[in-house]
Amino acid sequence: MKRVLLELGAGNDLHGGDYTKAALRAVQDALHHSSLTLLRTLKLDPKTQMHVEVIIGVQRPERVDVEKVRASLPHGIVSVRAVKGGLDVPDEEIGDVAVIASAAIAVSLDLP
Repeated sequence: MKRVLLELGAGNDLHGGDYTKAALRAVQDALHHSSLTLLRTLKLDPKTQMHVEVIIGVQRPERVDVEKVRASLPHGIVSVRAVKGGLDVPDEEIGDVAVIASAAIAVSLDLP
């Protein structure tokens, strides 16, 4: 396997403290920064030859539904893990928290 892409993104949930929503937005942000035209150029099958590793950083990684995040990726053999990172910004006046998530997406190809 050869890593050919590392893309980064950030996402948030400003009200409600939804870590999965923030993670999904971070992943979508990262995806919108990249295009894998080399798959077509090299005639590679993304379903079998592209591995996608997603790492989500949030303050409460156990509250990220990694299966929902995995399902949001359009191609590849996808693995997702949530780790401690990101940022929680509390609003003590109203008892709310803004959740900020970071996403790193690494794409590796099974090249001949």
